[in-house]
Amino acid sequence: MNAIHLVGIEEKFQRACVRLVQLFNDEANVTFNERKPTRKKEVLELSVIFDIEETDDKTIFVKAGLFQDNSPLIEKSITLSALEFPVKKVKKQAVLYTLLTLLEDHTGIEQPWGVLTGIRPTKLYHSMRRSGKTKDEIHEELEKLYLLRPEKIELLSKIVDRQLTVVPDLDEVSKEVSVYIGIPFCPTMCAYCTFPAYAINGKNGSVPEFLEGLHYELEKTGEWLRENKIKVSTIYYGGGTPTSITAEEMDALYEHMYEVFPGMDQIRELTVEAGRPDTITPEKIDVLKKWKVDRISVNPQSFTNETLKAIGRHHSVEETVHKYHMAYEQGLTNINMDLIIGLPGEGLEEFQHTLDVTGELLPTSLTVHTLSYKRASQMTKYKEKYKVASREEVHEMMKLGDTWMAEHGYAPYYLYRQKNILGNLENVGYALPGHESIYNIMIMEEAQTIIGLGCGAASKWVDPETGKIDRFANPKEPQAYIENFKDYTHKKLEALSLLFKLN
Repeated sequence: MNAIHLVGIEEKFQRACVRLVQLFNDEANVTFNERKPTRKKEVLELSVIFDIEETDDKTIFVKAGLFQDNSPLIEKSITLSALEFPVKKVKKQAVLYTLLTLLEDHTGIEQPWGVLTGIRPTKLYHSMRRSGKTKDEIHEELEKLYLLRPEKIELLSKIVDRQLTVVPDLDEVSKEVSVYIGIPFCPTMCAYCTFPAYAINGKNGSVPEFLEGLHYELEKTGEWLRENKIKVSTIYYGGGTPTSITAEEMDALYEHMYEVFPGMDQIRELTVEAGRPDTITPEKIDVLKKWKVDRISVNPQSFTNETLKAIGRHHSVEETVHKYHMAYEQGLTNINMDLIIGLPGEGLEEFQHTLDVTGELLPTSLTVHTLSYKRASQMTKYKEKYKVASREEVHEMMKLGDTWMAEHGYAPYYLYRQKNILGNLENVGYALPGHESIYNIMIMEEAQTIIGLGCGAASKWVDPETGKIDRFANPKEPQAYIENFKDYTHKKLEALSLLFKLN
């Protein structure tokens, strides 16, 4: 299915239709006609022709036929009522429902997430919950309107229940904020990565100059928080790799944060990603302990050395295990690990090996990512170099991971999806009870404003009254950040004052 023509689709629904078609082939060319073809030659290859009627009571009738080289293959029809499903976009859902079922029948590929193509399906579940719907009503709507398969509905239900256990006041935290602090440096760039990450010894801005800007942002943001009595829920150091700077630089940065941020003794969680094992040293662990960091990440991605070499990770399996034990033995016991399903050259056997090694460590939390082809990554640019598992094998790997987690006492607590993700699957965060990341819940459910500081950090404004979302991004390149950090800081604080209606 390399090309498909859709006839009779309103322009406002076309983007959603493209995303849905590309679940079946992410390189499919999708074109649109506003009218039915008048001559046989006008529509060739694969096409779907829609007849859509809408009554005064908002009942939607959709009939569609799938054609190949102008020959009819399959017909589908659906009737949806706004009275039965009181959602804002019943007409859009009816179109997507019909298109999905046609393409599933034609290709034999089942889409477990139905017509959902957004990255936050748990947010939809929370929205239904807040509207007063019972769990049974939510599950019925997800199945009948969105075509989610039972296993995905059950996964969402488990995650939402867990989130409300971890953050009982999730519906009331919108007047607080969390803070994300971006350190844009890494030892090397991984083949699948598109995060703002620059070589620690590269030419794109010096580390001391960048840190000067970050200290300024911390100070001015801290002043704003203190003056306006805004409480900070969580703080998260990401990047890049926050532990790529020296122990002395880390120490000075955290000390300054404690000096300028109000209520540091009351924040719910302080996380630092130490994702690259090759950046972890005993001195840096001592700094993390000194400043009461609650949670770190030590990310293997895979426990196969050949895979690590292929994706540009300049550390070995043995080093990951060693650094994990080093951090644990020095008192940092709340450790997350990231694993990636579908890395080049890996199948069920390799993923089972990664799980076996993980079982010897048993970190407090694990995030299982499904490989995604990010537009600017080396892996996307040079796909022919990287052989990845088939759709069917990726699904089996995800099932294997989910079963392994349950057997070892881990429960899912957050989930997100990405464009061009293998198998149209998901990324799932699992944790042992009591070790869930509160920041991950806050950002995935867009429960409150996240203030982004540092290079490549994107702030996400969530209006405390309306829930409306806006964004403000710092420069991605260190040199651009170094040259403009004062301007960006003041613009950001002005926008925050408007958001929280402070004059």
